[in-house]
Amino acid sequence: MISFDNLSKSYGSRLLFDNIVFNINPRERIGLIGRNGHGKSTLFKMIVGEESVDTGTISIPKNYRIGYLSQRIEFTKKTVVEEVIGEEDIDTSRYKAEKILIGLGFSMEDMDKSPDSFSGGYQVRLNLAKVLLEEPNLLLLDEPSNYLDLISLRWLKSFLLKWHGEVMLITHDKLFLDDIITHTVGIHRNKIRKIAGKTDNFYEQIIMSEEIYEKTRVNEEQKRKDIEKFIIRFKSKASMASRAQSRVKSLAKMDQKDKLDKIRDLEFSFKHKPFTGKQLMRVDNLSFGYKSDELLIKDLSLIVGSEDRIGIIGKNGKGKSTLLKLLAGVLKPISGEITYYNGMEMGYYEQTNVSTLDESRTVEEEIASVSETITRTEVRGIAASMLFTQDQALKKVNVLSGGEKSRVMLGKILAKPINLIIFDEPTNHLDMQAVDGLIDALDSFEGAMIIVTHNEMLLKAIANRLIVFEGDHPFLFEGNYDYFLDKVGFKDEVTVAKKSNISKEDKKEMKRIRAELITKKGSVMKKYDTEMKELEESINSAEERLTLLNADIISLSESGNGAKTVDISKEVVTLKVTIEELFSSLEKLDKEKTQFVEEINAEMLKYKS
Repeated sequence: MISFDNLSKSYGSRLLFDNIVFNINPRERIGLIGRNGHGKSTLFKMIVGEESVDTGTISIPKNYRIGYLSQRIEFTKKTVVEEVIGEEDIDTSRYKAEKILIGLGFSMEDMDKSPDSFSGGYQVRLNLAKVLLEEPNLLLLDEPSNYLDLISLRWLKSFLLKWHGEVMLITHDKLFLDDIITHTVGIHRNKIRKIAGKTDNFYEQIIMSEEIYEKTRVNEEQKRKDIEKFIIRFKSKASMASRAQSRVKSLAKMDQKDKLDKIRDLEFSFKHKPFTGKQLMRVDNLSFGYKSDELLIKDLSLIVGSEDRIGIIGKNGKGKSTLLKLLAGVLKPISGEITYYNGMEMGYYEQTNVSTLDESRTVEEEIASVSETITRTEVRGIAASMLFTQDQALKKVNVLSGGEKSRVMLGKILAKPINLIIFDEPTNHLDMQAVDGLIDALDSFEGAMIIVTHNEMLLKAIANRLIVFEGDHPFLFEGNYDYFLDKVGFKDEVTVAKKSNISKEDKKEMKRIRAELITKKGSVMKKYDTEMKELEESINSAEERLTLLNADIISLSESGNGAKTVDISKEVVTLKVTIEELFSSLEKLDKEKTQFVEEINAEMLKYKS
């Protein structure tokens, strides 16, 4: 167990944590959430000693090993597999290393290649493989989705669900996180709160606690005003002076709650340019490769309808971003043709095209540059929605961080009326709240979109067609992401899944434990179902009684029997309170049942051979 006792951390006048207290207990898989800049990565660095604490302590047991994914690239071995194995016996560890490396997207041919021959993303994967092979007590993973593709992320999810130690994970991919974690730790207003269950449970508690805080604050403020009025009114009257003085003392003892500051989130609202036709773009026999004899894309044809939502999926390095550049007109095909129909207006976002920003301009000037008719008020509003408020909108682009420049790029797209969105990994620099906002805005957009993403929640929410990069060349799949997984799936996942060295004894034990969990699930579910059925029957009975009483009130009011009407009205009020309490109990049981199912299903996955 790791314990955090009264931990505080500041950078100058900026407070990150204020006397935080929580534990990481055995076998817990924790999702660490909070807005960008609120200290998630800093907390990781404090755990491993890369950042100091201001006050308080982090207590780590003796011989407790922590695996932390470093972004620092430094290789010392000649081959990939030797780099991952390190100083261990190659013969006994090679199989385990290969299994992890294949799961993270390497091929068998890659095993004996030099680590320096791979791209930056794959080099970070090598670091991740080294951490996983070490089998530490605690895994600290900071934004793994930023350098893993969909297939590797799905493998990592399965791997972590079977992990026998502790996990603490930062990611903007809510679906990925919720599928893994047993607990949520959230950083909010410089404090940390830990709860059992998924991220929605955490946010529901935050909303509830802040609503209670605000109601209490308003009530206390009103009480304070009433006391002040009493003091002003009676302090000069001799007969009331002692009472007024008593009020003065009670006022001095009252704590004054400050109104909570509004925490700003990114806000997305895309401007739709009306389009009367059915087709925005046509692609005929498109082929492209950076080398003429190595085509990434061959003879790809598709029609982009005015309301199409196309997700592009597959392994990294296969050409997904290249296809977007071709569709956006940034690259020219080797052969084939792309036709843009009259009236089509696109907004194109790609992480690396921040280089197209004019660094001599201010944020405001750069956003305004996309339209001659946009007003300064509109530009300021868009800048504020991207968190460039007031003077921040007057900052020069050349002083912005990479994440801030990405927000300027998004702001330029928001300022321009478009009917086709082309996005390459739009969620990478966004926190969980911003991703939710982006998904809502995309869902409301009336035009078409083509998106490369490894965020499964975004894919499930948006895509109704797919371009799949698998095998030698991409192909078009007519259907959404869930349908693809059900009917086709990723072939590479099947290859990894077939590899197994679980002994017969282990399989037998796993089967026994799984059977016990299934029995437990059935027993607990039966108990929940029985209790919920009883509550539903009580609600139905009470509602039937309420209907009869309301009919009686109408009848008695017509006959003029006032006394009887009053008695029945009292019963109606009592019955309504009872019905409300029954519904609250039913809702509470339903939440408990849902959480139980999620947790036991995750536990059962660990013992699925």
